[in-house]
Amino acid sequence: MTTEATVRSQFLRDAIARGQFHQCTDLEGLDKAALGGVTGYIGFDMTAPSLHVGNLTQIMYLRRLQQAGGKPIVLLGGGTTRVGDPSGKEEMRQLLSEEQIVKNTNSIRGTFEKFLKFGDGPSDAILVDNSEWLLKLNYLDFLRTVGRHMSVNRMLSMDSVKLRLEREQPMSFIEFNYMILQAYDFVELKKRYNCDLQMGGSDQWGNIVNGVELGRRMEQFELFGLTQPLITTASGAKMGKTADGAVWLNADMKSPYEYWQYWRNSEDADVGRFLKIFTDLPLAEIARLEALQGAEINDAKKVLATEATALLHGRGEALKAEEAARATFEQGARSDNLPTFPVTNDELSAGMRIGAAFQRAELVASNGEAKRHIAAGALRVNDIAVTDEGATIGAADLVDGAIKLSLGKKKHALLRVD
Repeated sequence: MTTEATVRSQFLRDAIARGQFHQCTDLEGLDKAALGGVTGYIGFDMTAPSLHVGNLTQIMYLRRLQQAGGKPIVLLGGGTTRVGDPSGKEEMRQLLSEEQIVKNTNSIRGTFEKFLKFGDGPSDAILVDNSEWLLKLNYLDFLRTVGRHMSVNRMLSMDSVKLRLEREQPMSFIEFNYMILQAYDFVELKKRYNCDLQMGGSDQWGNIVNGVELGRRMEQFELFGLTQPLITTASGAKMGKTADGAVWLNADMKSPYEYWQYWRNSEDADVGRFLKIFTDLPLAEIARLEALQGAEINDAKKVLATEATALLHGRGEALKAEEAARATFEQGARSDNLPTFPVTNDELSAGMRIGAAFQRAELVASNGEAKRHIAAGALRVNDIAVTDEGATIGAADLVDGAIKLSLGKKKHALLRVD
């Protein structure tokens, strides 16, 4: 069993202590390299306009590396996104247009600056796009120089391929090539930036090992691979997914208040683990919070929510979200920091149907859903339960220029006149 006592480097000691260690291709070798400050990378494909909480585990991995004196490389998959990673997928990903990939790349870049320090220093992070080399490849030359080192036998044994074939689910040739391109990325990063380490989730183990092996066979490089466990909630749910969809990191897709609420609603059994992975709190303080029992565990959840939100959106926005939640849930008051959506005077003068109002506030997806919640007594306007499916809201419902809408006890929003 790998423990903090078995390694000397600060990076690996922190990774183990915070539950971010799963497998390593050469633990002794990486431990030695990390003592001098190793350069490591993680790749992120540009499949959406925003990263989500599931990606945050990897960003925090790079943050730990930098905190320990290592140099992080953020590898944007401007090239590999054109192919699509088949890992964990039962069918081929939808191929994105070049225009959409560029748009997603530009939208995502700023997220990394929230967690990493970029610059020209020895431990400053750098951001690289694999389209720089992948789009310039000559196919025949690539087959001769790289393809001859890749074993089809091994590729067929990879979970991302084997499971699809066993279930008789089709896998396209373009998807089959993804692992070759990911392996080649590692070789290029070693040549260009002296990068010795690739990190990722445990589902990427096979792809990472391919890169280590390709570097050894092509250039006799000594490279390292390191993974962390895939993060799920205590109930087994996938990290970063809720009934309302992905928990996005971009503020225009998930407000700081909603982000704070996501962490506040963590299951009791997850609090200690999430504090270790998603915050910078000292381990001793985390141990104290993790030991809280009964209703006191809610205090630990608030700390988790505020600290996690502060890293992404800044301390000021985190404290605003915390105060909005306190005012809303503990005092029953409204707060200007709740998610706010526009409504016009004309709409209110004409009378806005309840279903349309709650859809505008993104609390329900349809009139049918609104009716079901009304029947269950879950919808409220200005803290008064809605009992009539045909009810409307109007100018008379405005309080300080806004109308408070609530779904259950935890979801609230404001409709505010433009």
